[in-house]
Amino acid sequence: MSENLKTIRELADELGVSKQAIQYHIKSLTNKIRQTNDKGIVVLSVDEQRFIRGKVDKQTNKKETNKQTNIRQADKQKEWDINQYLRSEIEEIKKNRDKQLAVKDKQLENKDLQISQMQNLLDQQQRLALQDKKLLEEYKSEIKDLKALTMAPQNQPEPETNTAESQPKPKKWWRFGK
Repeated sequence: MSENLKTIRELADELGVSKQAIQYHIKSLTNKIRQTNDKGIVVLSVDEQRFIRGKVDKQTNKKETNKQTNIRQADKQKEWDINQYLRSEIEEIKKNRDKQLAVKDKQLENKDLQISQMQNLLDQQQRLALQDKKLLEEYKSEIKDLKALTMAPQNQPEPETNTAESQPKPKKWWRFGK
């Protein structure tokens, strides 16, 4: 972790207030995930420290004399303005938004590609279905033609050749035994 990051206790000791006072001021910061150090203890960034210092200074100004306030302000960095803090938060949000938009744009491009592939596949499927339908109709007509050809000779009467000579004579089996 960076040397600029401080725990709540360190900042409270530096400002001469309790940890609860620091935690109270942390609640007024924008809701976001807090950074933690290696031990899992919450640490505050430089911007957050400045914001809390400004809040604590405003409260202590009411209690302390102007002389003590001037000494404290001279030792510290510029008083942190809430507008500056909010601007930095807005910039961070804009960066995240831009990253998310880039990801969404890439996803949309992928979806467009998938849609065009699906349309091509659908067109191919429809063409194949049409070809199958045409083939089935051709096969049906061929089958009808073949049935018509095979049925035609059966419908015509055959010339009768049923004479006594053409019919086989039954053999009597009992004569073989004599």
